[in-house]
Amino acid sequence: MFSGIVEEFARVVALRKDEDNLHITLSCSFVDELRIDQSVSHNGVCLTVVALPGDGTYTVTAIRETLERSNLGLLEVGDAVNVERSMRIDGRLDGHIVQGHVDQTAVCTAVSEADGSWYYDFEYCVSRDLARRGYFTVDKGSVTVNGVSLTVCEPDSRPVEGNPNELKGTFRVAIIPYTHDNTNFHSIRKGTVVNLEFDILGKYLARLASL
Repeated sequence: MFSGIVEEFARVVALRKDEDNLHITLSCSFVDELRIDQSVSHNGVCLTVVALPGDGTYTVTAIRETLERSNLGLLEVGDAVNVERSMRIDGRLDGHIVQGHVDQTAVCTAVSEADGSWYYDFEYCVSRDLARRGYFTVDKGSVTVNGVSLTVCEPDSRPVEGNPNELKGTFRVAIIPYTHDNTNFHSIRKGTVVNLEFDILGKYLARLASL
């Protein structure tokens, strides 16, 4: 369980394919505090630490389903990855409840400056069935983008042309300078693929309403 308050961004040091799995080796400031089997969020994806070689790096493994649902399969050596360790029970709950189970990806469609901050626009496609189950964004609701807990602005959805069973969703988020500089939002451009996790509370409410 995570809060969506990213601690920092880690750097990809090495990538190794192993059949359908991808072993990702990264470096970050809190490597010495990690332990084997610990859960760490990577761009919003909960992954388990599987190796600590003692050289200032650690390794996690992403399976095929994770690679298909997220942007981790697009990583290259040197890329910045947002990381967050699991929540402490004795701490304050900043952000919102984030499971680390990425639902799907979205694409950045625009980045614009706004008097020292930035607006990022994203677009994603979702089936009507999943939308009825809470896979959507609502105005002033929460969404997790690359592991960052954010507030939704100006959400919209419309049918995909030629496919009435698919919806194209869009939304905007505002990014303050601290978040811009201390997460990989500083490297997101038009066309960048990001990970989305829709609000779990919205999914529960949608499920309850369908009973």
